[in-house]
Amino acid sequence: MKTLLLRALIGLAACALLLFTFSLYTHPDFMLKLANQFWLCF
Repeated sequence: MKTLLLRALIGLAACALLLFTFSLYTHPDFMLKLANQFWLCF
């Protein structure tokens, strides 16, 4: 029972992370700003 709950929580966290990533891609200006900040580190 404990492993089933742990697997469910891991799956839920993975889905939440994917939805968060998708929501960032719907704002291209934010992604461009993030890419520029990352590029300026080098």
